[in-house]
Amino acid sequence: MSAPDDFIPAARPIIGAEERAAVDAVLASGMLAQGAEVAAFESEFADSLVAGRPTVAVNSGTSGLHLGLLAAGIGPGDEVVVPSFTFAATANSVALTGATPVFADIESDTFTLDPAAVASVLTERTAGIMPVHLYGQPADMHGLGELASRHGLALFEDAAQAHGATLDGRPVGSFGLFGVFSLYPTKNMTSGEGGMVSTDGDLHRTLRLLRNQGMERQYHNEIVGFNARMTDLHAAIGRVQLTKVAEWTGLRRRNAARFDAELRGVAIPPVRPGATHVYHQYTIRVTDDRDGFARALRDEYGIGSGVYYPVPNHRLPSFDRTEHLPETERAAADVLSLPVHPSLTDSELDRIVAAVNALAGAGG
Repeated sequence: MSAPDDFIPAARPIIGAEERAAVDAVLASGMLAQGAEVAAFESEFADSLVAGRPTVAVNSGTSGLHLGLLAAGIGPGDEVVVPSFTFAATANSVALTGATPVFADIESDTFTLDPAAVASVLTERTAGIMPVHLYGQPADMHGLGELASRHGLALFEDAAQAHGATLDGRPVGSFGLFGVFSLYPTKNMTSGEGGMVSTDGDLHRTLRLLRNQGMERQYHNEIVGFNARMTDLHAAIGRVQLTKVAEWTGLRRRNAARFDAELRGVAIPPVRPGATHVYHQYTIRVTDDRDGFARALRDEYGIGSGVYYPVPNHRLPSFDRTEHLPETERAAADVLSLPVHPSLTDSELDRIVAAVNALAGAGG
């Protein structure tokens, strides 16, 4: 068994001297709330990751989804189709508007929303479709976009895990009425906590109002809104991280390519044709005792891993639905995410490959 100080964690957030200096500069300025740093972060994020589409910084990815749906007019009586195989924030954001999340199954290989499954659950109350670019893999935005267009539905994007992912050269976050990125500490880049919403036109202005108590000018509240602002402290961290995320993404993709080439006895994640996968997670399938496999990785080899997600949303007590989603259930039983973060050393990659292959061989 590896010594504790030799443990390879599933995630390893990178915060360096530049981030600390940026925070110190904001603290020294005395301007801590939403201000010039936030405005600069929005502009730079737009230019770097969503082809210049305007963005709105908020205090979390969940807030971004919630406010985006409200700005789009989603509310009581509406249904929005979402995957059940994802973090609960996607469905929660729909429920928080008073609308009903309707769960559809995923594709068997990409873990993302299946257009055919979505088509099967549409009703006269369906107002929108919100796929998740899970693990950094773009969803089938062409198939889902065609379906939304044919039925007159809005298309939204949960891009929480997909900073810099593209489909046929187009960045995620630029396909739907809005796209939302998370800036949580373990994401491909972070602001400490926060989210970014990409959108334009009237929706962009409405989002800006909703995040700031419904006002553009102080004390002139136009609508009922929230305090979902990002602080300049968080934006300062995000601006630094934004200068590094392209390099980190390259390292994630390099690490994933090595796993693709060298892992044996487990199902490796395919990449959608035309897609740039940014590997927020490198997720394999272990069909024989996945949980035992994860324990052995940890206890025998000192390697962390994660199960994202062991309980599908429709099975959670907060929703408690009865939908039959076989691919979702199969994924929840099989998936295991290996460390793929950019700070992995070559020797750590060697250990991960050797451990997975040894366990897969023993299980076979």
